[in-house]
Amino acid sequence: MLPIKIVYLANIVVAGYIGMSSLFQPKTSAMTVFSNAYGETEIIRLVGCLWLGIVLLSLLGLWKPMTFAPVLLLQVFYKGTWLLAVALPAILNETPYPKGLAGFFLVWCLLLPFIIPWTTWFESGS
Repeated sequence: MLPIKIVYLANIVVAGYIGMSSLFQPKTSAMTVFSNAYGETEIIRLVGCLWLGIVLLSLLGLWKPMTFAPVLLLQVFYKGTWLLAVALPAILNETPYPKGLAGFFLVWCLLLPFIIPWTTWFESGS
């Protein structure tokens, strides 16, 4: 139970910072979080809302870890998709992309499958 709570805490800190920055200071977020790979657009604010949603679900996850664990699966899916569809082509084409964000996403995609409570989700019967 402790590893999943540590992940929720990390979500709260990291996604909280990125979400607040992206939503309320998109210009700063474009320079820092997104490494100037993308211009300041309203999409950055939309991403900030997504991350703040993850923060709220992670706060609830501290209280009910198994109930809110699907947010971890969502993160694997969207972060993995972004890595494959955006970061990998950028690397191959040598175009700008947020390297720090990509590194964090990669770590999360490698770590979360070991934290997600698969057996609890797929238990039969009781």
